[in-house]
Amino acid sequence: MAPTPPALVSDAPLGAARKWAITFSVMMVTVMQVLDTSITNVALPHMQGSFSASIDEMSWVITSYLAANAVIIPASGWLTAVFGRRRFYLICTVTFTASSFLSGIAPNLEFLVLMRILQGLGGGPVIPMAQAIMWEIFPLKERGTAMAVWGFGIMLAPILGPTVGGWIADNWSWRWIFYINLPIGILAFFMVSAFLFDAPFHRKPRHVDVSGIVLMMLGFGCLQLVLDLGEREDWFDSTLIVGLGVLAVCMLTGFVLRELLADEPILDLGVFRDRNFSVASLAIFLIGLGFNSSLLLVALYTQKILGYDAWTAGLTLAPGGLGTMIALMISGRLVSRVDQRLMLAFGCLLQAASLALMTHLTATMDFWSLAWPRFLQGFSFGFIFVPLQALALATIRMERLANATAAYNVVRNIGGSTGVALATTLLARRSQEHQATLIGHLHAWNPAMVERLREWTEHFAAHGADGYTAARQAMAMLYRETQVQAQVLSYADDFWLMLATFCGVLVLIPFMHRVRAEPAPRGAAATPAERDPGLPAPAE
Repeated sequence: MAPTPPALVSDAPLGAARKWAITFSVMMVTVMQVLDTSITNVALPHMQGSFSASIDEMSWVITSYLAANAVIIPASGWLTAVFGRRRFYLICTVTFTASSFLSGIAPNLEFLVLMRILQGLGGGPVIPMAQAIMWEIFPLKERGTAMAVWGFGIMLAPILGPTVGGWIADNWSWRWIFYINLPIGILAFFMVSAFLFDAPFHRKPRHVDVSGIVLMMLGFGCLQLVLDLGEREDWFDSTLIVGLGVLAVCMLTGFVLRELLADEPILDLGVFRDRNFSVASLAIFLIGLGFNSSLLLVALYTQKILGYDAWTAGLTLAPGGLGTMIALMISGRLVSRVDQRLMLAFGCLLQAASLALMTHLTATMDFWSLAWPRFLQGFSFGFIFVPLQALALATIRMERLANATAAYNVVRNIGGSTGVALATTLLARRSQEHQATLIGHLHAWNPAMVERLREWTEHFAAHGADGYTAARQAMAMLYRETQVQAQVLSYADDFWLMLATFCGVLVLIPFMHRVRAEPAPRGAAATPAERDPGLPAPAE
């Protein structure tokens, strides 16, 4: 069958119904991708038992997906131009859905890891493509609302992922966490086929930059592996990490030089000449660093320190998603009317306040003492992501949007992976340092220690232990309490670091220009953001 020719474009504006149909179509695929990313983590112990694998072997189920994401995202703008937006989005949808089914029927760990790589290649381009699509079809004054609706769906996935994933793995089988993608993927395929169309300004590259592709795959793939495996392999005390790090630096340096010199680069770095985009990219790196690591820290703290199960730990994260949803509905309406820099500053200050609350962790805090800061943290993100994206992309020419969103998400992903690696490393190192300090204060002349030891000794003696055994058990419990307190202090250190990253974003805000949605004054030249009406409608 001959391929369907791309739809011609008329001068008529795209109708509201068509815009929202496209939005919900691409949102379904994006939600499926984000849901799968968060849902897999809670099912790893069940997969481990099924395949009789070690923890290190099971980590490749996550690492392989992230590495594939890191490799494909930089090329998503170029691949969109090669295949056409509609066709490439359908390819990604089919690839992700089919690999989800194959992951579910995986007979062994090796096959599952291979399918997870395929999933990562299919899911990686989805978010930058969806951002570019909605930015293109909506005029500036409507983009805030559109991105808020899209973000509403995105935030639903991290809320449902840990809770639903844990329930499915416990009550059905871990294989169903992949099978649930099938109906979503099939419905999304038909919706994308019906509503999405190719942009009129995409020009197919005349040449394939093979050198750029090889350098990109090796560079970003090795960088992701360094960040994922670094803490487990003891960083640069490991020959593997040193080798991967050197290879990543060499390949990425070669990739940057190649892209600057190539006539048709895989990732056009020229978008970083735009002041707003370059400063916003640095901001999203810091925000990604703080966002991903704070989610991880809360999940670990609730399970390792407070003793919550996976379901309750997921419920602890839920107030953050609820807060983001509420904030998105407000910020989506304000972003075209208010100075986006003020909104971003408000969001960062609110985020800093929530992280300051989290630095006062205790080993006996109740659910609501943690849920309230999480709600405040989630609410702040609604005032961070929407205005920052407006500041980053509004001054980018329409034909460069796909490339710009790819570059923006590359930086965000690197920031997120760096944040997780930094948080886990700091958690381990600072816990050891705090434990050494606390143990230094445990001696016979410390009245608090003597009193605590007496309480534990009496406790065990009351439960039938002889004097010698009760004293030994009391000492063991005192040591355990010291370890827990050291871990609590290390979590607080991590949250202080996250707070510092958002203070760093505040420093960057004055270097960005405000984006205005209203027409330029009479006689003044309009900026690309002011004259951009959104894409016209495709001719049927």
